[in-house]
Amino acid sequence: PGGYQVGSFPWQWTEWNGKYRDAVRRFWRGDAGTGGEFASRIAGSSDLYELSGRKPCASINFVTAHDGFTLEDQVSYEHKHNFANLEDNRDGHEPNYSRNFGVEGPTTNHRILAQREKIKRAILGTLFVSQGVPMLLGGDEIGRTKKGNNNTYCQDNELNWYDWDLTDRNKAFLNFTQSVIAFRRAHPNFRRHRFLTGRPDHELIKDVVWWHPSGREMNDNDWSDSDRRSFGMLLRGDRIDDVGPDGHNLQDDTFLILLNAQDQAQRFTLPHEAAGDPVSWEVVPESRRAVRRQSLSVTDSVIVKNNLMAVLAARFYNRRKGD
Repeated sequence: PGGYQVGSFPWQWTEWNGKYRDAVRRFWRGDAGTGGEFASRIAGSSDLYELSGRKPCASINFVTAHDGFTLEDQVSYEHKHNFANLEDNRDGHEPNYSRNFGVEGPTTNHRILAQREKIKRAILGTLFVSQGVPMLLGGDEIGRTKKGNNNTYCQDNELNWYDWDLTDRNKAFLNFTQSVIAFRRAHPNFRRHRFLTGRPDHELIKDVVWWHPSGREMNDNDWSDSDRRSFGMLLRGDRIDDVGPDGHNLQDDTFLILLNAQDQAQRFTLPHEAAGDPVSWEVVPESRRAVRRQSLSVTDSVIVKNNLMAVLAARFYNRRKGD
């Protein structure tokens, strides 16, 4: 009792954020009533760390670790398969908040494989646009599986080894992983040193706006809607509230993260004034599989496919970034 102390460590400590792990798993599994918790976690978990004087970097965000399922197994198994550990499958953590999409374990069904790949990309994309420090389990980038065993502490065999003979599917996911890591590194908007507030500043501009698909800000009723599994997160690049290595205020692109954990596509009306009146939105290359269009005008809408996320960048053609 009392062993789970996430958020209770003192100042200067960083923590594996298990609440982040569970919230992301449950949201992308499609669990009802998870949107509010999910939003808090991807925004940096200020409810866990701010009171003790810590910053977003106190949250080590992860979805998989050495204990538990790999990312591949997270979308392939709904139950742990630990019989190889010779403990009658009694060992290992539950619940795993996983989903197999119709078949437990390996399959050749192209529809199921495509759905699993969608969720893997959504989870990985979420991890690398979240405030905090991302942690990626080694092997997740190449589709490593432990065959549903979520407690391989005693296995010195293929359950823990890496298979470097990559399939085309795993090569594609490795390329995607590399691209989202590079995308995060290029944009300080996702690496803030202060917590987002969502409150208007002296110019009545908010650093973050939670966006309803119909084209307005989310309200309390929306967050209370247990069926709400799609919304957006608008991050202003001109409200980072931090100083760069050159001593000047950090500036970045303004991004709109569109999240759709539903089993059907969702149309989003794009923001205008809340985003600083961009003249257009551009779907970042890492997200182009998730939408049905590539380039959008500010008055337009975009359809995000089921069980995927998309990231759009605001474009201001009449001024340079940072002006």
